Amino acid sequence: MTVDVLCLRPEADFLSIGVTPPGDLSIAYRGPGDADVASLIKGAKALVIPAVGPALPPEFFRGTALRLVQVTGAGLDRLDRAVLAEEGIALANVPGGSNAALAEYVVANAISLSRGFHAAGAALRAGAYAEHRKRMVGANLRGLGGLTVGLVGLGTIGLAVAGRCRAMGAEIAFYDPAPPRDPAALSALGAQPMALDALLGASDVVTLHVPLIEATRNLIDAHRLSLMKPGAILINAARGGIVDEAALAAALEEGRLSGAAVDVYSTEPPLPDNPLLNISAAAASRLILTPHIAGVSLQASQYLFAEAWKNVARVLIDGADPLNVVP
Repeated sequence: MTVDVLCLRPEADFLSIGVTPPGDLSIAYRGPGDADVASLIKGAKALVIPAVGPALPPEFFRGTALRLVQVTGAGLDRLDRAVLAEEGIALANVPGGSNAALAEYVVANAISLSRGFHAAGAALRAGAYAEHRKRMVGANLRGLGGLTVGLVGLGTIGLAVAGRCRAMGAEIAFYDPAPPRDPAALSALGAQPMALDALLGASDVVTLHVPLIEATRNLIDAHRLSLMKPGAILINAARGGIVDEAALAAALEEGRLSGAAVDVYSTEPPLPDNPLLNISAAAASRLILTPHIAGVSLQASQYLFAEAWKNVARVLIDGADPLNVVP
């Protein structure tokens, strides 16, 4: 069986949100573990994959007819980019499509953790309405206005997050060793550059927006968690492995952080022995866990999927060069 496109996500994912793949192309839909995936890749002209999922074996891409690997998001973690380059296969993603969803995730969790919304339901279900309300009122819980939000990484996602936080009245600080991409945007946000360790000590909310590379693996370790402002909040919706999960679990157990929100894990799905799944009830009440969905919303998916298929059609139907090629 030979097809124009092999797509490693169900057709229903696209149709359910009103995105119709190109009808002029023959498309096979498979899961990454299906028995015929390797053979279908050999003859297909394009491969479409989600950004999140298991790594694809490098041997899948050797000696194929592929002209394009199209990711329906921004992340490239599943692919051996060196092999694609060796084989002359273009790799394209859809940058920026999840920015608004990710910014909403950060703001929503920062507010929920700061004001204790995330833990209130359990107290009410236990019959402690009056006691818990009194505790929340007496704690003088803070909104986002006037707090310092420190961003580790200020690319397109970081800028979107900073804009939403600034709109809520937060002060913005950032650490990013790369030169600012948009000095005018930084000026409009009043964003202050800081060294990483200084940012950790000054920020009420620290939110991570860097890729997982060797330089960022365990970037937030036990030492750096100890530098964070007492009672601060940590949000990781970037990539698993940037935060030392055992160290974060310990910081929550010790109460040095008032809360954390984690959307990504060193192994996905997280293994049963993941430290964040095995903390005490008290520490768990300061932790929000989500299953790598920070960038997922109807609006984001509609944009990402439509742009991905437009790029496939551009290459295979129009004969043009792909857009958003990743070097």
